Amino acid sequence: MIFSTMHVRCISVAVRLQRQAALFQLHTKLTAIYFFMLLILSCQLSIAQSSRLVSGVVKDSAGIPLPGVAVTFKNSPVGTYTDSDGKFSIPVRKSAKHLSFSFIGFATVDVAIPESGDMTIAMEEATSQLEEVVISVGSRASQRTITDTSLPIDNISVKDLESTGQLTFDKALQYRVPSFNTVQTPVNDATSLLDPYEIRNMGPSRTLILINGKRKNSSALIYTQTSPGRGESGVDISAIPVDAIKRIEVLRDGASAQYGSDAIAGVMNVILKDDTEGGSVTLRTGITSEGDGKMIGVSLNNGATLSNKGYINYTIDLSKTGLANRPGIVDAEGEASDFGADINQVKAFLAIKPDAGNINGSPETTASKFLVNGGIDLDEHTELYYNAAYIYKKVNSFANYRTPYWRPTDYGLLTPAGQQYLGYLPTFDGDLNDYHGTIGFKTNKNGWKTDVSFTTGGNRQLYTISNSLNRNTTGLTDSEGNLLYREKSPIIFRAGGYSFSHNVGNIDISRSISEKVSVAFGSEFRSENFEIIEGDLASYDAGGADSFAGNSAENSFKSNRYNFGGYLDFGIDLTENFLVNATGRYENYSDFGDAFVYKLSTRYKFWGDKITIRGSVSTGFRAPSLHQINVQKAQYGFVPGEGIQVSGLVNNVSPQAKLIGVPKLDAEKSANISIGIGAKPGENFNFTVDYYNIKVKDRIVLGNDIGPSGNPDASLDKVLTSNNIVGLSFFANSVDTRTSGIDLVASYKNIVIGSGTLRFNLAGNYTLENKREGRVKNPAIIAEAGQTVLNATQEALMFSSRPKYKVILGADYTLGKFNFTLTNTVFGPTKFRNAGMNKNLQIEFLTKAITDLGISYQFNPVISATFNANNIFNVLPEWKFASLNAEGDAILNDPAAVKVQSNLITFNQRYSRMTYDGYHFSQLGTMFSMALNVKI
Repeated sequence: MIFSTMHVRCISVAVRLQRQAALFQLHTKLTAIYFFMLLILSCQLSIAQSSRLVSGVVKDSAGIPLPGVAVTFKNSPVGTYTDSDGKFSIPVRKSAKHLSFSFIGFATVDVAIPESGDMTIAMEEATSQLEEVVISVGSRASQRTITDTSLPIDNISVKDLESTGQLTFDKALQYRVPSFNTVQTPVNDATSLLDPYEIRNMGPSRTLILINGKRKNSSALIYTQTSPGRGESGVDISAIPVDAIKRIEVLRDGASAQYGSDAIAGVMNVILKDDTEGGSVTLRTGITSEGDGKMIGVSLNNGATLSNKGYINYTIDLSKTGLANRPGIVDAEGEASDFGADINQVKAFLAIKPDAGNINGSPETTASKFLVNGGIDLDEHTELYYNAAYIYKKVNSFANYRTPYWRPTDYGLLTPAGQQYLGYLPTFDGDLNDYHGTIGFKTNKNGWKTDVSFTTGGNRQLYTISNSLNRNTTGLTDSEGNLLYREKSPIIFRAGGYSFSHNVGNIDISRSISEKVSVAFGSEFRSENFEIIEGDLASYDAGGADSFAGNSAENSFKSNRYNFGGYLDFGIDLTENFLVNATGRYENYSDFGDAFVYKLSTRYKFWGDKITIRGSVSTGFRAPSLHQINVQKAQYGFVPGEGIQVSGLVNNVSPQAKLIGVPKLDAEKSANISIGIGAKPGENFNFTVDYYNIKVKDRIVLGNDIGPSGNPDASLDKVLTSNNIVGLSFFANSVDTRTSGIDLVASYKNIVIGSGTLRFNLAGNYTLENKREGRVKNPAIIAEAGQTVLNATQEALMFSSRPKYKVILGADYTLGKFNFTLTNTVFGPTKFRNAGMNKNLQIEFLTKAITDLGISYQFNPVISATFNANNIFNVLPEWKFASLNAEGDAILNDPAAVKVQSNLITFNQRYSRMTYDGYHFSQLGTMFSMALNVKI
């Protein structure tokens, strides 16, 4: 049934011993980390003893004391705040030269520290400082503040990301951006290397990721499981070290006209740190409330000036996260039924392993991340800039435990001599290497700004299957005709993998022709390479390794393509308050042809610039990825009397696809509409509300498996039978979709409570519609056989498996050296139609609220510490069956029938928290983490 594609986790005796050894090593490393922390603390205390105390008072231009002013070392977040009388006191090292004073609504002041150590500071009001200027991802023509843009742009600081307490960049975004969703799938395989994510329910491949404004390479992996993002690939954003990030700009609007393919849902621009002072070492550790998932990590971020003409900032991040396991108690009756096993044998095994040896949850992950960002002024008009990163990840996860009533023997290969055979647990190890780099020149001469750059990047993944075997009776034989598998099978298999790389050249030129007119134009050339890497012969021959077949020789090859594009952008201020922006772009791809897209956006400000009305209309496109065009993974099975037959994923240029009339892939085309309002009634309060409507035509999907219809006279059955094909799936431009919704972002700052200040943030996303429009575009031969490439499970996966709404309400309170954050994230309901369940039912995940608490304390200008408790009330996903009609009602009124359906979608309760194919927020429960930051 589903056993050839499922990957349930359990452990043999040998593997358990390995895990115990690994836990001992982890404990040893954790102890070493703590000793290292104490060593640094003692060093820093000695530094503090050589410091002096500087104190003073901060006032406004009228001489009134200012409470809550941030007092920090120049270009560093380390420092203190003024009290209710505007006074401050801070120990500083003797080598420190300057202090920086900043406060919302006032111009930042940098002041040299006097010898006396006594300071009186006057700060001037500056309304222009109320909005942080960002590198605008909304227009290529000019830079504008957030309130001036004609498009919705979120500006998220690294402090906001760190305050979540999440371990990786993608998980931090989950709890800061309401339309951003990602989840760790309970069944992993290659998906364990990077989790799928999406903005506005559009999948990972429709959000363009930029690093300092330049395109980041895609991952080599394409998701083929029944998980969010199925049939797509995305950038491995979890690989970006948070300590290297200065801020994130999220453009929540289609931007193909500005940036080309992949920007249908929006653009995420990661701005890297460029500090030359204020480096730090951060030590992190964490654990779940169930005592697993232990994490240890150390990160260094530092910077320096280069001969007063340039800068360099670098980050090194090393971490290891242990396995977190969340299996369910397996139902014996369901097991006996599914496997045709004797109930007594099943019960005897489950008495030893009640969870059937399952290991499913969060895999063990080790990561090393290196990043550098820098620039140098070549002369007064020209700057050379660069950045580069290398990331290595090692992920250890597991497949479905092979119970003794599922796999009656391991042919003596996996069970230690003299021990009882209890089945075996195949492991899945993934090695990921990801790199990117950019070098470029910026010039500003005679009003013309020119940016010329070259970007390269790549992602390579290799997979290893261990504690498994090739069980098949067909395949290779030796010179005497003896089979090389079963009892002669290897137990470790190199299953191959995937590799993707690109090279990108950009030329961007802009100028303000007048105070009211700006223009920008440029071009991009990009070449892409994709490789399917062959596995060991034994990993795929005659069915391959039990649990995960490797890439076969005939399905392993290299492919490449290139594209050239150009754009033209105009921005016109028709009046002081009325802006109109227009962009057009032309692209030519070597493998599918041309695309032309455009965008018109506008905004109008009134009531003293306190209210902004904005809107945009645009067209967009997404080129089919090389992964979607070329991935082919055949699975071979022996049918008695009929020989070897083929099933699995076939690419669109394969003979099998041509037999059933599958056309070559074309680009997706989109039409985006966005209307919004932004308001800033006061200095401390602002909000935006934006409506979006995205229509995608010819959306590319990976369909479900197509097999014979059962009618021997049907053309489909004749084609499949005559070519020994038992079933296949493929990519196709199968559907048109529409997605619409509302985004809300609001903030209220500087609420004085006692001696501290309070800030509220509210962000929400509500999906109005996410649906298919029109019929599924099935090849004629499939439609005639009464089949479809998009069944109920796939439709639910695309349209209802993400939260209907998500709301994030956070409070941030600063009191002296303390900072407290309390965030509630509400995940709205989701609906799913699991494979195998009765067609008259669906499952619904209930609305849940997750509460996170963070506390940080600034010991002195050098040392600070943060404690986070995520999901403090241990809220877990909860689902229920829902009836679709009277037949469904009858099932729900029959406890025995309900149990059957429950076993079907949880693999007999192995995945009772999440169901086998349904996903929601994390299933790990409460998590605790601590971080110690030491200024260097």
